[in-house]
Amino acid sequence: MRTHYCGAANEALIDQEIVLSGWVNRRRDHGGVIFIDLRDREGVVQIVFDPDLPDVFMTAERVRNEYVLRVRGQVRRRPEGTENPELPSGQVEVLGLELEILNAAEPIPFQMDEDDVSEEVRLRYRYIDLRRPQMQQRIQLRARITRTLRRRLDEQEFLDIETPMLTRSTPEGARDYLVPSRTHPGSFFALPQSPQLFKQLLMIGGMDRYYQIVKCFRDEDLRADRQPEFTQLDMEMSFVDEDAVMDVAEDLIRELFAQILEVALPNPFPRMSYAEAMQRFGSDKPDLRIPLELVDVTDLMRKVEFKVFSGPANDPHGRVALLRLPGGGALSRKEIDDYTAYVARYGAKGLAWIKINDLHAGRAGLQSPILKFLPDEVIVDLLDRSDAETGDILFFGADKARIVNEALGALRTCLGHDRGLVERGWRPLWVVDFPMFEFDDKENRWVSLHHPFTSPRADSIEQLTDKPGEILSRAYDMVLNGTEIGGGSVRIHDPRMQQAVFDLLGIGPEEAREKFGFLLDALRYGAPPHGGIAFGLDRLVMLMTGGASIRDVIAFPKTQTAACPLTHAPAPVGDLQLRELNLRLRHKP
Repeated sequence: MRTHYCGAANEALIDQEIVLSGWVNRRRDHGGVIFIDLRDREGVVQIVFDPDLPDVFMTAERVRNEYVLRVRGQVRRRPEGTENPELPSGQVEVLGLELEILNAAEPIPFQMDEDDVSEEVRLRYRYIDLRRPQMQQRIQLRARITRTLRRRLDEQEFLDIETPMLTRSTPEGARDYLVPSRTHPGSFFALPQSPQLFKQLLMIGGMDRYYQIVKCFRDEDLRADRQPEFTQLDMEMSFVDEDAVMDVAEDLIRELFAQILEVALPNPFPRMSYAEAMQRFGSDKPDLRIPLELVDVTDLMRKVEFKVFSGPANDPHGRVALLRLPGGGALSRKEIDDYTAYVARYGAKGLAWIKINDLHAGRAGLQSPILKFLPDEVIVDLLDRSDAETGDILFFGADKARIVNEALGALRTCLGHDRGLVERGWRPLWVVDFPMFEFDDKENRWVSLHHPFTSPRADSIEQLTDKPGEILSRAYDMVLNGTEIGGGSVRIHDPRMQQAVFDLLGIGPEEAREKFGFLLDALRYGAPPHGGIAFGLDRLVMLMTGGASIRDVIAFPKTQTAACPLTHAPAPVGDLQLRELNLRLRHKP
């Protein structure tokens, strides 16, 4: 029904007849001549309808925005002074010789060039939202990204292998989506949170190099970079260590940015330990474009009388740190109060501060309600350690180390954006040397920082069990501009070590056999050393397209309540379907 895309009409086609199909972007009647901007996924071209062809002209008079048309016409150069340099087709127009209305359209619920359309409306009419040039470009770029990734992995002899969507429920950190089985009454499949166990089985099966662009499902609270169903680029390799996996993954991302964005990422990516990242940035995914860092002052506060500081400073699990904001002395009290409310979301009980009005005037040049609690020598050390200058402000966090890190780490990012401190460009980073376990005070047990199949950096089971809190894992995360885009690890391939990890996590032999018996059996039959990584494809595309959330780069996403305004899913089902599944709903009183 067409010979060319609308966006492909250019000077090379002048005097040729072409056939175009698309949607009416805009219709204009200029004194007896009708102009229609016709749009498809490749762009827009101007069609001119002249009254010299009365039948065609009468049809053009009936056309309205978003009508679907088929046009046969002759390409000609636009009259001088009417060119549009912003369009690839802006030097030409098409004289309409034949016009067919393929489908009429009712007035659409929002205009294509509106910027303030609510997300609820956009998702309710997603098929219209997808017609917008910005969405067209994002979805096309996503297709180019996946095509580039596949080609690169194919060249490196990775095998594209599918893994099951219906599997069994295994504890992986989030709630599973469960699927009741009609043929096995009372039993349920689970949608996979990741292909983790199956890709390990593929390595045990000798596949050596596997990849898959795969859907994953997690029933968890949502935010901008999370969806109940999301897409991963999943990879696994046999006979590798951390460096081998990281080299392949880094090369893949570097090639992707070179091909798609023509950006040269650093070679190699910098590496930073988890401990250093938390100490300097309060986050294991720091945005290195923001030139602000946390400064630890725990040692300076141990002997002060101010218990807000001295209490955490003398707590083995506490921390006192400051964050210097250059020029922050200009902040108003309301702005400081707003930032205090902001860090409260992360558990902080307050936000102490000191303004440096005149560095050289000593205590007299400072402004803060906490100054009276701090001796002169501590103030001198604080100013020296923070490299404070006149006009700055120092923000303080004092609490359990986790709360201080989360609160000041979030404040650092917030201040960076609010104050225009975010540098341009791309700053990738590997974060390595994660702790293997962290202790959950509420549940009084050890939990995995990543997942229970990550290999510990331990030479023996005894070393692992003696001091689990000191053992590092063989895990690694790739961070880009403050977003974790990929994470992976070398896996446990020794069944005894795997059971020892389960034991530390409170998963006894019987529970391990029930939930992971198939993996434990497979490890007994010659499992090679193996490791891998998974990239969050939605997050990666979001960053590369400049989207505000991953919903901007998914064709049909869910809302933050895990609902679909387009299809009104989830939705009730009939009694017959429930009976077939041996289910009965229990209504709350």
